Amino acid sequence: MRIHLGTDHAGLDFSRHLFEHLTAAGHDVVDHGPTSYDPIDDYPSFCINAALAVVRDQQAGVEALGIVFGGSGNGEQIAANKVRGARAALVWSEATAQLARQHNDANLIAIGARQHTVDEAVAFIDTFINEPFSLEERHVRRIAQLAEYEATGAIAGIHVGADVDA
Repeated sequence: MRIHLGTDHAGLDFSRHLFEHLTAAGHDVVDHGPTSYDPIDDYPSFCINAALAVVRDQQAGVEALGIVFGGSGNGEQIAANKVRGARAALVWSEATAQLARQHNDANLIAIGARQHTVDEAVAFIDTFINEPFSLEERHVRRIAQLAEYEATGAIAGIHVGADVDA
């Protein structure tokens, strides 16, 4: 499987360790940066590039997932989710990693490098990679609704939108 990584200075050490771990496990790992420590770098471009690559690979039929890191993982998840077709989940336990794949067919996860040890992150990532999407109808339906809203701004037959006058 191809695994795309993106981070910032807070996740750089994690990223290097995970690159080695994932490569040793037989994955094709692509690191979208950064390549060196810069305490004032900005995560959005690194995480967006990782998400763009995951979506592009999946659309081309390549089995791919992504992992983005930062201090908390929050901003990195938000950045990745700006990419159409990206479904990034913030993961803080093996259970959330499992459910991200099982129920949400997440194609990226975000992890807070300042919130977890490397060993914890490895466990989350291995769980995420090894867990398949359940294909349960309710989950397929919900993901389709999200994709429809992302593409059109609507969900057929369901009211979405603010009813408040601004």
